[in-house]
Amino acid sequence: MKLEIKQLTRIEGHANLVIDLEKGELQECRLEIVETPRFFESFLVGQHYTDVASIVARICGICSNSHTLVALAATEQALGISVTNQTLALRRLLAYGEILQSHLLQLVFMALPDYLGVSSLMALAQSHRELVSRALRLKKLANDLCMTIGGRAIHPVTPCIGGFSRLPEPEELQGLRKRLVAILPDLENLVDLFADFDVPEFSRPTEYLCLKDDNKYPLLSGRLYSSAGISGEVGEYASLIEEYLMPHSTAKFARALASSYTVGPLARYKNTARELSPMAQNVAAALKLTPEVVNPFAAMPVRLVEVVNCFESAIHLIDRLLLEGLQHDPPASPQGFGEGVAAIEAPRGTLLHHYCYNDAGRVVMANCLIPTAQNLANIENDLKALVPLLLDLPRAEMAQQLQMLVRAYDPCISCSTHALQVSFV
Repeated sequence: MKLEIKQLTRIEGHANLVIDLEKGELQECRLEIVETPRFFESFLVGQHYTDVASIVARICGICSNSHTLVALAATEQALGISVTNQTLALRRLLAYGEILQSHLLQLVFMALPDYLGVSSLMALAQSHRELVSRALRLKKLANDLCMTIGGRAIHPVTPCIGGFSRLPEPEELQGLRKRLVAILPDLENLVDLFADFDVPEFSRPTEYLCLKDDNKYPLLSGRLYSSAGISGEVGEYASLIEEYLMPHSTAKFARALASSYTVGPLARYKNTARELSPMAQNVAAALKLTPEVVNPFAAMPVRLVEVVNCFESAIHLIDRLLLEGLQHDPPASPQGFGEGVAAIEAPRGTLLHHYCYNDAGRVVMANCLIPTAQNLANIENDLKALVPLLLDLPRAEMAQQLQMLVRAYDPCISCSTHALQVSFV
């Protein structure tokens, strides 16, 4: 039996799934990444440091804030520029907004139709109108949070080297805080809905990798840490993570200590669950989640836990910013030009940017290690383990379960397909 699913639906980008079975034995299983490569590392060579963050934001419309923030951090390291605690707090608030944007999109509009037995968002809007309205209200607030801090809901314009070109007004932050509190009942209803779902039963332990920051749920800083024993500085990533090419993919794959590893919500939760906010920990308990979970389908309820964590943490962070008052930082000047590496926990996992600048402040080397590219090998290994458990199902049900597994990772294909090396002869 050969099962080919062309253009997997309800994921970002283009991918095919090919399963080949002969007499009940799995002969081939591959996730084909067929999106056209986009060569962003090559685009960056020769660009001035002041333009890098705005260029890499265009890698993705979903993760544009994460790419911007990690590019700024790597460039600031290369230029010897330090930023204030206020800048770090505002960047954290912007990152919260993007995680809310992305997670709510995946939870309700990508994954939820599978659990409610409908085929698409349009069908969901017909059968569960109030649920979709509630989700859109939450999503709009996430967009407005990004707009207030970053100047736009996507492709931010106010974050810059050393700080922000424009600070939010106190009245804007106060308005956001009121809305974050007022919308909590919508969030509670979403938690109640997901608490009634049973994720498919499937277990496959793997290596779980994320940033680890003392006493903080990982986001903007920390060491590279994995459940298999990695603990190293972000600048050591090249000796800890190996990127490699596969003939069926326009994106690189990656491995660390194990043959494959995973990044993203499940890795963050397993490695650092104790650092979640109190409300998020209560939601994790309500969803019957524990750090021992090894079911990749559980990434979906973990995303909801992270949504709650971002809401609660954003409220407290706004309180702190209002209490301390916002001050305009002086313009940042380079102290020199060199090499910088930084990492951030983007919605889909650990995102790393690495730049080298010449004395004119122009890029001579760039590398971006993308969460989805890091997950690809692990997705394939999960599929290989899941297929034999589904052999008694009708073909349509098997296809549905396999697609649900891929969607549980919320792959961002456009982000991942820019790392292919091409030689012209």
